[in-house]
Amino acid sequence: MEQTPNSDFDRLTEHLNEAQRLLSRHRLVENLVNRQEMPRHELVESIVHKQHLGELGQLLNRLDPVDTARVLEALSEDDRLLAWEQIRVDRLDTILLLLLDDVREELLNASGHQSEKVALNAFELHEGRLRQVKVANKADLANVKPIWVDLLAPSAEMRYWVGTHFGLDLPDPDSLTDLEASARFYVEDNGEIHLHSDFLLVSGDETQNVAVAFILHRDILFSVRKEELPVFRLQRLRARTQPGYVTEGKDVLLDLYAADAEYSADVLEDVYAEFESVGKRVLNPRVTDDAAARILSEIAHGEDLNGRIRRNVLDTRRALSFLMRGKSLSPLQHEEARQIVRDIESLDGHTTFLFGKINFLMDATVGFININQNKRVSKLTSISIIFMPINILAGIGGMSEFSMMSKDFNIGWPVAYAGFMVGAAVVGWATYQVLKIFEAREARRIIEAKG
Repeated sequence: MEQTPNSDFDRLTEHLNEAQRLLSRHRLVENLVNRQEMPRHELVESIVHKQHLGELGQLLNRLDPVDTARVLEALSEDDRLLAWEQIRVDRLDTILLLLLDDVREELLNASGHQSEKVALNAFELHEGRLRQVKVANKADLANVKPIWVDLLAPSAEMRYWVGTHFGLDLPDPDSLTDLEASARFYVEDNGEIHLHSDFLLVSGDETQNVAVAFILHRDILFSVRKEELPVFRLQRLRARTQPGYVTEGKDVLLDLYAADAEYSADVLEDVYAEFESVGKRVLNPRVTDDAAARILSEIAHGEDLNGRIRRNVLDTRRALSFLMRGKSLSPLQHEEARQIVRDIESLDGHTTFLFGKINFLMDATVGFININQNKRVSKLTSISIIFMPINILAGIGGMSEFSMMSKDFNIGWPVAYAGFMVGAAVVGWATYQVLKIFEAREARRIIEAKG
């Protein structure tokens, strides 16, 4: 049966009364604890906090986001902030969008949900150079006129107040995974240019492609990402030290793509050096199985890195092609974009060459593993040939008792058995010598053929 408006109102009233009851009990007990002098005062206070606020958090996190938003709006300012702090972080973004504007603004200004990794930097032009301005809250943005706003792992609150200040919607960096070109590069009706690009990050033995969202809005470049990237650090350093390096947001964007191509080229050089070391070990005539396993591991790591570089430069080329087709670049910027594309095309040849070298090293290493395996099989075959005559003699000797075979010669069975074993050993030794003669002849034949 469908719920009537009255039943919806009754349900919300019940939830609100329950939340207010828990908050009242929490404040009442808290005041009593604060007035009393008792041993382990801090421990008791901590238990009180966890008891009632834990129940409040369970209530709010159990409700539908719409009901939670309505309950928050109905609470007093102090109670609202206390209740807001009990909501799980993964629900904050959804609930924020459902709140009234004044309530949302109040919670964002007072909220403490922020990671240590979060960073917001605005860059403005000062005497031809970029000047970095650290931004801690919305009030700081009113004092700068940036050409680049960089958000690193921003929270929902930060994206909201930055977006409302500049009049745009900033994407969640956790959702930048769509590979469709139509969703990665597009232009809004208001002229905003959106690009979602991958940037290479190599940290020790770990390599990844980090998605970065760019928005060109009113000649200001906005970048949103989850990880700190070497390309961004390099761009900030160059723009701060070189006057006239950038003049607007599009210059910053193109220089970031250019720095990404340079970074990919540097990583490719490291891959070349790594494969030169691997190649020397592969060409060693004696490669053990353990050494081959280590070589295969290094080849696999190099192949993964080379593949990520290729994906990275391909994505950068697509982004630049989109910008050039959109005719939003000045003639000078258009030529710079073309030069970056040419640099990327030169990297394609290097990645293709490396894939060929990877295949060669892989085949050579697997070949050495097969040679080692064949050597073990050859030894087992030689051993089986040596013992073949012995097995035949043992089969013949086992056809009847030695006492019957030796009674006409008055030889006891212990002596007969011992004589048989000595004879078998002599036959095995003779077979082994024959095999050595054949192997020596084969080795001389191979040497003479090479000479």
